[in-house]
Amino acid sequence: MIKNVTVTLLHTNDLHSHLEETSKIAGYIDGVRERTEPNELIVVDCGDFLDRVRMETEGTMAAVNRELMERIGYDAALPGNNEGLSYTPDELDRIFTGTTVPFVCANMALSATGRPPSWMIPSLVLERAGMRIGLIGLTVPYAEYYDLLGWEAGEPIAALEAEVARLKPQTDAIVVLSHLGLRSDERIAATVPGVDLILGGHTHHLLEVPLLVGDTAICAAGKFGAYVGHLQLEFGADRRLVKVSGGSRPTDDMATSEDIDALIAAHREQAKLKMGRKIARLSEPLSLRYDRESPLPTLLSAAIRTMTGAELALVNAGQLLEGLAAGGVTEERIHGICPSPINPCSVRLNGELILRSLEESLLPEFQNLEIRGFGFRGRVLGTLCLDGIAVSADLARPPYHRIVEARVGGTALDKHREYTVATLDMFTFGVGYIGLKEGRDIRYYLPEFIRDVLVRSLNDSLLIARSKEPRWRYFDES
Repeated sequence: MIKNVTVTLLHTNDLHSHLEETSKIAGYIDGVRERTEPNELIVVDCGDFLDRVRMETEGTMAAVNRELMERIGYDAALPGNNEGLSYTPDELDRIFTGTTVPFVCANMALSATGRPPSWMIPSLVLERAGMRIGLIGLTVPYAEYYDLLGWEAGEPIAALEAEVARLKPQTDAIVVLSHLGLRSDERIAATVPGVDLILGGHTHHLLEVPLLVGDTAICAAGKFGAYVGHLQLEFGADRRLVKVSGGSRPTDDMATSEDIDALIAAHREQAKLKMGRKIARLSEPLSLRYDRESPLPTLLSAAIRTMTGAELALVNAGQLLEGLAAGGVTEERIHGICPSPINPCSVRLNGELILRSLEESLLPEFQNLEIRGFGFRGRVLGTLCLDGIAVSADLARPPYHRIVEARVGGTALDKHREYTVATLDMFTFGVGYIGLKEGRDIRYYLPEFIRDVLVRSLNDSLLIARSKEPRWRYFDES
């Protein structure tokens, strides 16, 4: 009588360069490898393995992340939006060409060729314990961004259906590596036949045990390496996947891997050397505060307006973590105070919505709003700092009635007229200042991050001098 066979599957997602937690996961995976036959084990990652907020990632061009993935021994990995949007295709070629980790993604191709890059394939078939397991990758298609970077981001479900049809005859089970989010995973499970298991990510959801939707199991291990997925896939005598058991295990009490800790430390030193170069010298400090305008975020606002050629600029102070002291400024320092992978953008916005955003920025509930995701790596939203517009506000008035006057280019703001506004991409996703999400004719400026724009402005003495001129006039008429 033929017995059922079991394959162990370990999975991670949304590690975001949390390197210490990744070291714990590496140690855990090493332990599982020691007690599991190699032909009965699969290890995969479902995207956002790296994050340029970490100095080690930024300063080594993600070499630390690539080496970690290779050292852990992933059998497959999916590029998430943090990989795809943080670097140009040429930069990703330099990072991943020649890697020992297969990257799978069925809904991404290069615009120039209509094909994936050399380091990426749509799917992969692994044989474990005599079972043929198909792995198909799907990543969230931020088409507007990807178009600017030179990618074609395809519709995920259509790409999946085509790949399932191709793989089904040659596999015993199909596993989707998804960086689409839980709701999309549930939709796939309910509507796409032939998918046995979905390993998810992107929305940072934690499923401590598998979620069943019809005949499809959905699993996910949260975010930032706080959990690692550990599943048992049981196949019956007819070679069908009959049971998915296990779930996500917390890593807080797990020991780190000494080898991985040493690898991270070595890359940290490399990063510090590279990022120690001086990129500017300030003759006087540029301060920062979150409740009122201040020179450093005002400088960023002016720089983004200059870059985009917009009529005015609105930038939240919370994009910056600290001010800058007088003296030399290093690349490491700029990265430390402006770590968010946020891009400049311009929108067309009518005067009434501009006025609403300005009113919101006077309220503590907006200034102190904590935001997670959307590229934001700051602490709180912070007030709006301006360029190209001068505003007078009476703080004694009721909320949303505090703006006494606003002038663009010396002329009173017209509530009914549209203006071109330089701002930040995160606002177009509907997070933060509500008025800014209504902009139209959006133009994203990629691949530059706002810290790249800030670096250029630190070497512009005229722009620095202008940043110290007030745009806001606060007074109390009572």
